Amino acid sequence: MSRALRCLLVVFAVLTAGAVAVAVLAISRGVSAREAPGRLETYVARNLRHLAIPAGARGMANPLPASGAVLAGGLAHFADHCAVCHGNDGSGDTAFGRNLFPKPPDMRRKATLGLSDGELFYIIEHGVRFTGMPAFGDGTDESARDTWALVHFIRRLPELTGDELARMRSLNPRTAEEWLQEEEIRRFLSGDDPGPTPGGHQHRNPGEDR
Repeated sequence: MSRALRCLLVVFAVLTAGAVAVAVLAISRGVSAREAPGRLETYVARNLRHLAIPAGARGMANPLPASGAVLAGGLAHFADHCAVCHGNDGSGDTAFGRNLFPKPPDMRRKATLGLSDGELFYIIEHGVRFTGMPAFGDGTDESARDTWALVHFIRRLPELTGDELARMRSLNPRTAEEWLQEEEIRRFLSGDDPGPTPGGHQHRNPGEDR
């Protein structure tokens, strides 16, 4: 048996033992998504994720130049698709992110930025099983281009400016309540609706039935 094969078997045995230990802990603690994963669980999950990404994918280089237009496209795509869980700044500190298990990583840190371009691309395109990370790719060239633009933008997360964050907030998906409020403001400004007065009372014209 070659030394490389022995090392691979040892790593596999360690990860298997870790996965069993994590499963036992999960069973004993229940299935709550509120608890933060421990060091062992984090270690096992990251290594299993690494092994699950094909070696050929890990070595892929980003075919897009990091131009202003590409970064702007990545910013808009991230704000519209990713920020709901990861936050505009990539911190993962969002209402959805805080209640996922495992929690979204702080993408500004080495655990994410230390991944190769190919690894980031593969994770975005194919998702990660047993997590909240969906597969965004659909196999088209357009999807791949959007994903490569996201890879460039993710590398920029630690250096985002206040103007860029403001731009992202304007691009974030809006809730039904926010759409309703905007429509009420539009109607009020256009004169279609007098709108409520402070305190929630409507003005009445003299002589109007009460």
